[in-house]
Amino acid sequence: MFLEILKAIVFGIVEGITEWLPVSSTGHLILLKHFFGFSQVSEAFWEMFEVVIQLGAILAVVLLFWNTLWPFKKRRNKQTGKTVIAWKKGAFRMWVQIVVACIPAAIVGILFDDVIDEYFYNPISVSIALIVVGAIFIIVEMMQGNRRPKIRNIHEMTYQTAIIIGMFQLLAAIFPGTSRSGATIIGALLIGVSRATAAEFTFFLAVPVMLGASLLKAAKFLVAGVSITGLEVVILIIGTLVAFVVSVFVIRFLMEYIKKHDFKVFGWYRIVLGILVIALLH
Repeated sequence: MFLEILKAIVFGIVEGITEWLPVSSTGHLILLKHFFGFSQVSEAFWEMFEVVIQLGAILAVVLLFWNTLWPFKKRRNKQTGKTVIAWKKGAFRMWVQIVVACIPAAIVGILFDDVIDEYFYNPISVSIALIVVGAIFIIVEMMQGNRRPKIRNIHEMTYQTAIIIGMFQLLAAIFPGTSRSGATIIGALLIGVSRATAAEFTFFLAVPVMLGASLLKAAKFLVAGVSITGLEVVILIIGTLVAFVVSVFVIRFLMEYIKKHDFKVFGWYRIVLGILVIALLH
């Protein structure tokens, strides 16, 4: 039991780090399971765990960006003198853009979730995605150079920009190892969004996407009538809490890092990891 709890902590740490860095959290969890998986949990629990653990990471975004994400504010009505609840300026538009960007991935996730799990959730597929997207990251950053971005904050985002970023997010929904944050950041950079704004919008997209994916997996687990053991409950809680704590620090780190650096280092990391895994499997 102690070893399984230790593994839950390791999985939580890996999720918290890789969910926000553009290196693919799902890919890392699949690889970690292959080499360091749980031995006392069911396969059905694992399929639910690797998605639901993301709830911890979501809470970190909500905590750190609460003032931006919460769309309401209190203001005093000049005529009545009473305090009323009103939309913050630009908040409604921002949330519509977030929802619009999430629609493609949501449709594919609902319709083809089981098919994607069957054909692409394996170490080889993940390794290939790590290498390919890593190379794309390096190429895109080389193309960017010192080019001045056209969109430098969230409020300058357009609906067209949100839709394009949402289409890139779709790639991550289909191919594990692509990295949801990696795909959206690449798409954002290509259309002139600054690195900081691309990362921030990626964090915001994660809230409905990961919440929806977690609820979908949990619902399927419950509908299937699979029993859950006390140890599995403990593993899920510990993994989620650790992912939350680690995510808080990683998000803060990334937002500071990209003020002075580009994303090429993550591209090289992905390529090296993908090659290493393929080598270990053969």
